[in-house]
Amino acid sequence: MSEPVLAEHRAVEGGAVAGWGVLEQAIELARSGEAFVLATVVWREAPTSGQQGSRAIYTASGEIYGWIGGACAEPVFIREAIATLEAGTPRLLALGASDRFGDLPQGTTAVAMSCQSEGALQIYLEPVVAEPHLVIVGSSPMATTLSALASQLDWRVELVTGSEFSEGLLTPQSIVVVATQGHGDEDVLGGALKAAPAYVGLVASSRRGESVRALLVAQGADQAQLSTLRVPAGLDLGSTSHKEVAVSILAELVQLRAQGAFAAPVTPQAPTTATAIDPVCGMTVQIDPAAVSLEVGDEVFYFCCARCRTAYAREQGVA
Repeated sequence: MSEPVLAEHRAVEGGAVAGWGVLEQAIELARSGEAFVLATVVWREAPTSGQQGSRAIYTASGEIYGWIGGACAEPVFIREAIATLEAGTPRLLALGASDRFGDLPQGTTAVAMSCQSEGALQIYLEPVVAEPHLVIVGSSPMATTLSALASQLDWRVELVTGSEFSEGLLTPQSIVVVATQGHGDEDVLGGALKAAPAYVGLVASSRRGESVRALLVAQGADQAQLSTLRVPAGLDLGSTSHKEVAVSILAELVQLRAQGAFAAPVTPQAPTTATAIDPVCGMTVQIDPAAVSLEVGDEVFYFCCARCRTAYAREQGVA
């Protein structure tokens, strides 16, 4: 396909191209560790500006990427995305005039709207929580094997040497496995414990672990932090080879993850843009210079569309 024709094709299929761009953004957000909601338009009934396959993202920090509909759909999307993040479960959202819904799948959240377009949308909202962040410190065969195994689970894995390790690599949800084999164990553990990650484990025998604990205490390590140190790291599987040790550590981490040990608390931030409730249809409306409004006495009312404004003006007996 020639470049001019390709450009024209992209223009015609603009919604699809934009949708793939949102997926690329989703991958970047997942790698960064930020929770978000991925929204996809799975059905539409014309006339509506939202297209089937259109996608948007709402992050826990209140950022929006992509586009799934116009001024009527966006405030509802934000509100429901926040609820989806808080619940941590996906949902199907139906937007439009109530007489356009038809038979909806069980569990669908229906939101009646009275937009001028009179179209309808069904949007799938999927919460995305970051995969565990595993930092393995060491260059032993066990460390390499553990890195490879955890990567197969799509975890975010960083394999670093003791000299490359720093507290800046960690977050409160990070997992740290120290496998430096006696080469600066105490220094790495001291830094890791100060960062207070979700898990710190040392690959060593119980006897070696007690020696390391004693040295950390002598160096002034906090007792509460030391109590979180797991030595030896991993489940007791009676393992002997470095591959079996790696399996035992990953097994323990998978078990802890299933128990919610590494889950980050999600507290989504609402956007800073002020909102109001349309007094006619009850929709949430963003207050901005382009908003449809009507001044009645000393009060300003905002509407999702001109139709609601006209209806309210007629009701109030104002122009």
